Amino acid sequence: MRNYSERSITAERIRYKRSRSVLGSSSLPLALTFRCSFSIMTYEGVLLGMGNPLLDISAVVDEEFLNKYDLKPNNAILAEEKHLSLYDELAAKYNVEYIAGGATQNTIRVAQWMLQIPGATSYMGCIGKDKFGEEMKKNAAVAGVNAHYYEDETALTGTCAVCVVGGERSLVANLSAANCYKIDHLKRPENWQLVEKANYIYIAGFFLTVSPDSIQLVAEHAAAKNKVFMMNLSAPFICEFFRDAQDKALHYVDFVFGTETEARTFARVHGWETGNVEEIAVKISALPKASRTHKRITVITQGCDPVVVAEDGKVRLFPVILLPKEKLVDTNGAGDAFVGGFLSQLVQEKSIDDCVKAGCYAANVIIQRSGCTYPEKPDFR
Repeated sequence: MRNYSERSITAERIRYKRSRSVLGSSSLPLALTFRCSFSIMTYEGVLLGMGNPLLDISAVVDEEFLNKYDLKPNNAILAEEKHLSLYDELAAKYNVEYIAGGATQNTIRVAQWMLQIPGATSYMGCIGKDKFGEEMKKNAAVAGVNAHYYEDETALTGTCAVCVVGGERSLVANLSAANCYKIDHLKRPENWQLVEKANYIYIAGFFLTVSPDSIQLVAEHAAAKNKVFMMNLSAPFICEFFRDAQDKALHYVDFVFGTETEARTFARVHGWETGNVEEIAVKISALPKASRTHKRITVITQGCDPVVVAEDGKVRLFPVILLPKEKLVDTNGAGDAFVGGFLSQLVQEKSIDDCVKAGCYAANVIIQRSGCTYPEKPDFR
């Protein structure tokens, strides 16, 4: 079925206006109205994300700040006791911005922005019953995402310190309420219907630290119903310390996303004697798989180097959109945005080429802004 975008609908409207004196009507043709409505209905709830919703506390800091808290550039970790004072110091010493985030939520928001189809995406995760939780709900609504949050009565909404140095970010996540998600929330009829409605389901690897049983339930559903199930390696520590849960989930995964650092960590943990990202991508794609309906495709980003896509034992490389260093503002959310752009085309059954191009476009937009934010409308063609 043809997908009528806003641009194509406008073109149809212009062509129709030119002939309306002959047709004797000023409204859109009935057939076009039906096709447009049906197209929007087809995409309702097509993409579901589950993950850890976090409020990003973002600021440009200095090397001294990173060293004080033992942080590394371009890395993501969970907060330990030594990091707890970091958040107050960040807010006190630097000019901070508060942005609704969390890896999966970022991806779903970007996909919704790229699609520009109301209600195309849904999201589940846990927040606290506090002002930051209310901000999260408002943000999701403004973004057009159908968010069904589990609201914990005792824990505060999770936060993530985004420490930016030279455009590179170091993330320190204090999950708090995000760590309290329960499978019982997923099983509620009003929430499970989001799973049943979705044809594409995406979960970042970070959720393995919170509710692997929820991931397993959704993964088994996707395999049984021939849906597309997708995950992200997300961070080196996920590959290192949550290997068993990750391997169990990967058995069901149709699309694996990650960065070159995460891919090399995954390879090392699994005893693969190679650091070649292309070889690693092929090996990940060839791992045992629960469903044979969809072949597994591995997509690895490498910063300013080409995107690696492994499919059917072969590798293709896709150039990224190069950006002058003076235009780089913040790499936070770049990987999330890439996946969001990619998924926005995948759910429309576009080619892998188009998916990668959309991913590169979305990432390029995000890194020129503070946090995972975007303009009102995308300009992707």
